[in-house]
Amino acid sequence: MKKVKVGNVIFSEKHLGVIAGPCVIESRDHSLKMASEIKQISDKIKLPIIFKSSFDKANRTSIKSFRGPGIDKGMKILSDVKAETGLPVLTDIHTSDQAGIVAEVADVLQVPAFLSRQTDILVAASETGKPVNIKKGQFLAPWDVEHIVHKIEEVGSNNILLTDRGTQFGYNNLVADMRAIPLMKEYGYPVIFDATHSAQLPGGSGGYSSGMRDMIPTLAQSAVAAGCCGIFMEVHDNVESAKSDAATQWPLSKLENLLIDLMNIHKVVS
Repeated sequence: MKKVKVGNVIFSEKHLGVIAGPCVIESRDHSLKMASEIKQISDKIKLPIIFKSSFDKANRTSIKSFRGPGIDKGMKILSDVKAETGLPVLTDIHTSDQAGIVAEVADVLQVPAFLSRQTDILVAASETGKPVNIKKGQFLAPWDVEHIVHKIEEVGSNNILLTDRGTQFGYNNLVADMRAIPLMKEYGYPVIFDATHSAQLPGGSGGYSSGMRDMIPTLAQSAVAAGCCGIFMEVHDNVESAKSDAATQWPLSKLENLLIDLMNIHKVVS
C-alpha cells in the first residue's frame, strides 16, 4: 500500500493519521481557537493532526442553513490557521474551478461524498498535485471506489486518500460496514474512516440532519480495529451551538481521551 504523507501526518498500514476540526468555518476567531487547542492536544499526545474545516457547505439540507464564509474569506482564515499553528489544513471543493484556488493554501483537497463520481472535480483536484481525499459516496459500494481511483491515476496522480463515511441504509439512516475498510484498501491507497458523519441520520430532523453522537467512539474504535489508516472527526468546543452538523460533532473536551484510546487500539493491530 502506498504511504501518503501530509506534513508530519502519515497515513499507512503502520501509521494512524488524524483529520479533525469543526464542520464549517464559523469565524476567524473560532477557527484559530479550535486549531490552537487541537494543536495542543496533538503535541501533548504526540499524534500529528490535520486541521479540517469547510469554507462552504454546499449540500446542507435546507437552503436557509448556514453555509460558511465562502472561498475567499475561508481560504484567508485557513491560511492564518496554518501560519499561527503550523498545522496542515484540509478543506473540500464543490466545483472544478475551486481546485486551483484552494490548492494555494490547503495541504489536502477533499471531494465530498455526494460528488465522488464527478470526473471533472476529481481530475481538477488531482491536477493540482496536492493529495486528494475522496469521501466514498453513501450510495456507493466499497468496490465502486476502484473506478474513482482509476480516474485519478489516469491523470498521473497517486496522492490518494479514500474515506468511508457510512452507507445509506433505508431512509434517514446510515450504516458503517467495517468490511469496507479492507475492501477499499485492496486498491492500494490508505483508507480513512469518518467517525462523525457515519453517525449521522441524514435529514432525520426534517430541515436538518440529526445523528447519534454517543456512537462515535464505538465506530471509531471499530474502524481502527478493522485496520483503517486514519480517522476523520468533526470536532467543536460547543457542540450544541455548532452551525453545521451539531448532532454529530465530537466535543473538543473529549477529543484527547478518545484519540488516546484509538492510539492504543492501533498499537495492538498494526
